[in-house]
Amino acid sequence: MPFLQRDPAVLAGFLEDAAHFPGGHAAGIVYPETEADVADVVRSASAVLPIGAQSSLTGGATPMGDVLLSTSRLNRILQIGPDSVRAQAGVTLVELDAALAAAGKYYPPAPTFMGAFVGGVVATNAAGAATFKYGTTRDWVLGLRVVLASGDAIEFARGEHRAASFVPVPTYRPPRIAKCSAGYFAAPDMDLVDLFVGSEGTLGIITEVTLRIVPDRPAQCLVFVTLDDREQALESVARLRRDAHRLGLSAIEHMDRRSLALLREDGIDRQFGVTIPADAGIALLITFELDQARAAAAADHVSGALCDAGIDGDADIALPGDRARIAQLIAVREAVPAAVNARVGRAKRSIDAGISKTAADMIVPFDRLGELMTLYDAEFTRRGLDAAVWGHISDGNLHPNVLPRSAADVASGLAAILNFGRAVIGMGGSPLAEHGVGRNPTKQRLLREMYGEAGIDEMRAVKRALDPGWKLAPGVLFPTS
Repeated sequence: MPFLQRDPAVLAGFLEDAAHFPGGHAAGIVYPETEADVADVVRSASAVLPIGAQSSLTGGATPMGDVLLSTSRLNRILQIGPDSVRAQAGVTLVELDAALAAAGKYYPPAPTFMGAFVGGVVATNAAGAATFKYGTTRDWVLGLRVVLASGDAIEFARGEHRAASFVPVPTYRPPRIAKCSAGYFAAPDMDLVDLFVGSEGTLGIITEVTLRIVPDRPAQCLVFVTLDDREQALESVARLRRDAHRLGLSAIEHMDRRSLALLREDGIDRQFGVTIPADAGIALLITFELDQARAAAAADHVSGALCDAGIDGDADIALPGDRARIAQLIAVREAVPAAVNARVGRAKRSIDAGISKTAADMIVPFDRLGELMTLYDAEFTRRGLDAAVWGHISDGNLHPNVLPRSAADVASGLAAILNFGRAVIGMGGSPLAEHGVGRNPTKQRLLREMYGEAGIDEMRAVKRALDPGWKLAPGVLFPTS
């Protein structure tokens, strides 16, 4: 078995993930360099939690007495083919994208955080802005190598094996929407690959991934525009969605009025030279992907698309090739969650240690999105909560976040999230869209709301079939008891 590092000073940097889930403690951490090392760790330890970048927003990468198995040294890109890439689990998306870009190729459905590891992305069925055009990670996984709880390593490609040969496939069915990261996938005659995608490290440790890629990398053009109100924005987005294929539209991000106020408060508008009027009700960040012929006339193409969508205000356009401006507009969007997290952290330190991040990740069919946004407004107002909402409006996937000023605000916010989740399920959506479930008690409860106790029992049966000793990521997805 590789060296087990137990030094408290070393472990201190690994006791929580991006969700800042409380109570993290570990038996030690190992850094396997080969698949055989991974197998040795799994055979030797009683509880193993595989981790990558620990960018989980659910507590799923926070240890609770486990041996931490870091995949950071399994970091080689093994092969880039004409339409696929094979990489070890510890390759970051930044590294993957750079290697593919050098070859003129592209892996499109990456989540927003490019520091994430390939293995973690697959383990959570991660998704992001471009899901609207490209789907989620699941749609792009061609094959896997996985170390099981027994220590045995298996390799399989999509189409080779049915999941029913290995586990009792659950009878519940995920909602038919663009994104869903809610426990074990289930479908009639499902592929074995799909069993492990989104399983959050509870069924096996992914060591290698084969992903489908786009052979010709498109040119990107980004547009930042503010609008007066939500109704105008929803109508404009609906028009753009209807003509998405012709326009080369890949994503539309949205920031609500409170999100824009945060950007102004933090001086982000001045830092990146964007105009955010004080009376702006909403902002959109629109991404077009253009072939070389259309990229040459991108300004005219985008102006025509905005006009047809009823967007006649001033637009900040980052043309293809202007990497610096494209990066700045993306940074504006990313500054919103950063602003919320900073305020939560300050409140935790200065007001009450019981304050924590209080947020949701929910998706509904686009034609129900206006209804959901109205519900967010009404519930937060009724509870007197300060909140910001942003996300992937082209998918119908938004992230409502409370800015808590007290521990009572956290409790009220969690109650609001449960109400939102029940409403989302009733609209045919998923209250667990792209971040997974992890150890978060509210998310675990929403998983039960989706599939009922019978569905959770079916998930437990899947877990027992591959991990009867409950060795891998115990407490993730559902409690161990």
